[in-house]
Amino acid sequence: MNEQVLTKPVAASALHPLEQLAATNADAEIWWDSSPLIFPSWKEETLAKAPEGQRAEWDAQLTRFYDDATIKSQGTMGFRGVTTNPPLSLQAIKLAPEMWSAEIKQIAAKNPGLDVEGVYWAMYLDLVKKGADAIRPVYDKSGGKFGFLSGQVDPRFVRDGDKMLAQGLTIAAQGENVMVKLPGSKEGYEVLEELTALGISTNNTTSFTVPQYLRCRAAVSAGLLRAQAAGIDLSKWRSVITHMSARLGELSDWKTEAKARGIELTMSEIRDGEEAVLKRAYHHGKEIGHPSKMLQCSMRVEKDDRTGKNVSRHIQDFAGSDMVYTCPPGYIAGLMTAGLEPFDPKAIDREPNKASVEKLLKLPSFRAAYEYDGMTPDQFAHFGAFKATETEFAAATRQTVDFVRMTLGG
Repeated sequence: MNEQVLTKPVAASALHPLEQLAATNADAEIWWDSSPLIFPSWKEETLAKAPEGQRAEWDAQLTRFYDDATIKSQGTMGFRGVTTNPPLSLQAIKLAPEMWSAEIKQIAAKNPGLDVEGVYWAMYLDLVKKGADAIRPVYDKSGGKFGFLSGQVDPRFVRDGDKMLAQGLTIAAQGENVMVKLPGSKEGYEVLEELTALGISTNNTTSFTVPQYLRCRAAVSAGLLRAQAAGIDLSKWRSVITHMSARLGELSDWKTEAKARGIELTMSEIRDGEEAVLKRAYHHGKEIGHPSKMLQCSMRVEKDDRTGKNVSRHIQDFAGSDMVYTCPPGYIAGLMTAGLEPFDPKAIDREPNKASVEKLLKLPSFRAAYEYDGMTPDQFAHFGAFKATETEFAAATRQTVDFVRMTLGG
């Protein structure tokens, strides 16, 4: 059993599904996909909705994942890391608007020369720092193996390498246990190499496709060679490559292209395609012995249109892998009542549905995601799922900036 999830034996039937998933590979990691600052209040809200007779069990599960007292006293938590993104950062602010309004006014008072954007960025850095500080004991206790928090460069600048590099350096400066999230654009990978060369840990986000993952691995490898040549200490360096699972199938052009070609796609076939892309990327990394870990996000709990059962294929299809799974609050809660079937510890080695893959290969945007040479770096930022996610993240950033503006009376 994953010792970061459980500190003492618990009956398998009492484990959260994510704990059961982690038990299929000792190196699998469960991360929290939101600010650590909101976990206590979210936990209480979730426990208030627990079915009769299950509150104690739910409480124990969530406490094993994250407990401030345990983190401070023992340096351990069930979550091995934390990720944030603009919508989740906005959510954290909305949950405590008075606290962040006071923070904004304080920043503005101390820095009278800052404009609204400058105050926003200072506030965002403080959000990253507060979250990283909250889990820093885990980083220290594990010798830098666990306890990272990812802070993301501004999604409005996914094509501006100079801006992203400058922001990445300021994000990394918020703490030793801060990992910099960079987009899967051509420019994002160029910056990722630069940060890696400085020994800074990175998380490649808004990434969906095999060509992006190949480019990311090349950037990491090049950066590591430069870091080693410069004598940079890499003992606490980490790299993760994010696969935004459901966003790939739901926000790319698969359905539109299928309809134009008279092809009917079921949700199961779309999930088969997502599985095929991630498994190809995962096994490629294993074959070349690359140090970056695949990280999966954007997972779903849903009814399987083939069996009618509740499923979460984004974890069930990959059980037995050493992947990272970063999970937002709603997904963690959804799994608690899903009634999933037991995990197959060899699922990672199962072949994706061949008929579905053959069907999907008729679609240009699936080929772009699946084939090793499906896209060039110049095309990454124009891929459908990238554009849709970039737009959503940029909108959340603009809303946060406007919160700052309103707080300052604008």
